[in-house]
Amino acid sequence: MAGYVREVSRRIFAQEFRESNLTFKDGDDQYSPQYLLTPTGAKVNRLFIVGTLIEKEDIGTDSEYWRGRVSDPTGSFMIYAGQYQPEAAQFLAECETPAFVAIVGKPSTYTTAEGTVLTSVRPESISLVDGTTRDLWVADTAKRTLERIKDLDSMDPNVIKAKEHYGADNTQYASMVKEALKSLKEDI
Repeated sequence: MAGYVREVSRRIFAQEFRESNLTFKDGDDQYSPQYLLTPTGAKVNRLFIVGTLIEKEDIGTDSEYWRGRVSDPTGSFMIYAGQYQPEAAQFLAECETPAFVAIVGKPSTYTTAEGTVLTSVRPESISLVDGTTRDLWVADTAKRTLERIKDLDSMDPNVIKAKEHYGADNTQYASMVKEALKSLKEDI
């Protein structure tokens, strides 16, 4: 596989991730990567999140299938791990809550019968981290989100597609970032 490059992990706050519902493929074959386009124009094939694992539950019937909720200052991510994510499933089985965790994973969407799109993360890896790591992630994610907000006036095709689909309100996401950064001051 000469020339294969792993997708960069994007840093996205939970609120923006939950409000994302536009998926598309780059290419026509079955192996083309699938992306989730967020309201601020992030093209996400893989994401990196750090937060507090606040709950977990084995929801499997025939085999273990773990659901977890990971909270950041803007909301929470739902994560699901089963037989195809054995290391992540084992981590969830053994981890005590609450715990600071870092997760690299794939975005996943599910459309309900009513047409609502629900987002979740399929973790590729989960690690225990400390509060400092969580705070650094919040600061870095805030910086990257503000950069995307600033670029909402660009002619980037992903930004244009995001603006057409979401009609994104820059002030809403700027306020989200401000609230996330306030959480850092409260922790100190």
